[in-house]
Amino acid sequence: MTIKFQTQRLCGLLAAACLTLAPGCGGSDDADAGGEGPEPMGGGDDSDSAGPGETPVGPGVGQGGAQDFGQFRAILEAGDIPGPETLDDVGFFNEHKVEMPAPECGDDVCIHGMLGVMGNMLSGANCTLVLLGMNTPIDPTEIERPPLNLAIAVDTSGSMAGAPIEHVREGLRRMSDVLRTEDRVSLVTFDDGAAVLAEAVAGDSADLQVAISELSTGGSTNMYEGLRTAYEVVADHAVLGQQNRVMLLSDGQATTGLLNDDKLTNLSTAYAIEGLGLSTVGLGLDFDPTLMRTLAETGGGAFYFLESHAAVEEVFEQEAQALLLPLASEVSIDLDVSSGYQLRGLYGTKLADVGLHTAHMEIPSLHIAHRESTGDNEGGRRGGGGAIVAELIPTEGAQPDGDRVGTISMRYRVPGAEDLVMQSAEILSPLEPGETPTEGWFDTEGAEKAFVTLNLYIGFLLASERAAVGDDGGALNLLVALEASVDGWLQTNDDEDIIDDQRYVVMFIDNLMARGAAIPPPSKPPEPWPAD
Repeated sequence: MTIKFQTQRLCGLLAAACLTLAPGCGGSDDADAGGEGPEPMGGGDDSDSAGPGETPVGPGVGQGGAQDFGQFRAILEAGDIPGPETLDDVGFFNEHKVEMPAPECGDDVCIHGMLGVMGNMLSGANCTLVLLGMNTPIDPTEIERPPLNLAIAVDTSGSMAGAPIEHVREGLRRMSDVLRTEDRVSLVTFDDGAAVLAEAVAGDSADLQVAISELSTGGSTNMYEGLRTAYEVVADHAVLGQQNRVMLLSDGQATTGLLNDDKLTNLSTAYAIEGLGLSTVGLGLDFDPTLMRTLAETGGGAFYFLESHAAVEEVFEQEAQALLLPLASEVSIDLDVSSGYQLRGLYGTKLADVGLHTAHMEIPSLHIAHRESTGDNEGGRRGGGGAIVAELIPTEGAQPDGDRVGTISMRYRVPGAEDLVMQSAEILSPLEPGETPTEGWFDTEGAEKAFVTLNLYIGFLLASERAAVGDDGGALNLLVALEASVDGWLQTNDDEDIIDDQRYVVMFIDNLMARGAAIPPPSKPPEPWPAD
């Protein structure tokens, strides 16, 4: 077994970003010991291309596919108030393209740790975060990938009639455009029972196209039978060295057959242990997001919500690309936090165990992210790179460990090989734990954007939780404060992801007011991160 080890020191006295809660704050004025610092976000083209003499930034790397938070958005667009269960942190962060340092670790995947400290955008209390981001020096067009053994289980119950099944047909046709002759694809349908329309046919074959055109609807939803049949078909044709995966599509909840969610989850877990992965796709507003998300997580795949025709096209194309471009497998990431801090939470992955000073993550696979810049959002924002954000609590009275905030360690296996790659990154800060500069302190532009993204996610989550228990006024109070803070940040930062988020903050406010919530009198918003 080959073991590589790469050590990086990523955080230091690199930048001092200007960012305040009030509108009109000046933009970032970054400088380091080497002279001119990084440009403020939005100060130029933030694509991954490099100019003369510059090091390419490299494509982002995400976890097992391109999750989204489309269901949350679609509910707002329909004039309703989304529940907290419809907001997924993995999907939310994956819809944000975050810039990373150049991938100079010498391996196929590089991990970076970036620090941000500022008063949060809701109440101004200290918010200290570490951004764990990954990218790659590899050109996606140069990757050799193994053949694919894929079974697609499609819900063809009566509720899928009309536009939903048409969207599925179009998406499957687009997916087949990137498949090859050596790929084997099976198409399984389920309503009252399950049927196999095509079994292990070539990915670019006419047989697959005929099966797609034969999709028809009617009956109830026997999700367990459909998923079980798809797994069995993939298992029957599994060959060592192939990628063996299932995709499950549904617009609703199981209404017949085995109705126990645990049975479905156990099925996914059992086959994942055997090396058969699972991604799930939900259509419309009536499917069970918790179940579909859990199935994807246990199956090492992606969870998607299809809110429009354009989204269908992108999801199927990008899921196919994710299946075709695995960069790493059996990924293990550890975050160790120094004595000056404690871990409050970890956002952007569900596959983690979090303690007071340590977090351990096990991620089945990593893939090249789709988006190349914040402006690359035609058809949707999925595939930003899957950043993970750790929120830290400064430990009152603790003895700081010098300028060390923590250490990130990553280990992964190269797909199709025995190579084990290991890296580590030290996270450093010029600030004392709890020190909160008025202007904020961010060692990279990526950390600054992660700070804004985290505040938006927390704001959406807390507002939906308050509204769910009837506290529309509290939800409105929180969102009004968030909208003002984000608007102030956007005065000097041109970022299309955050601009789009801001639209949904305003939409959320409008929907609350439409059902009777009143604009609150000026007051300090409630503390979003109260002391534990």
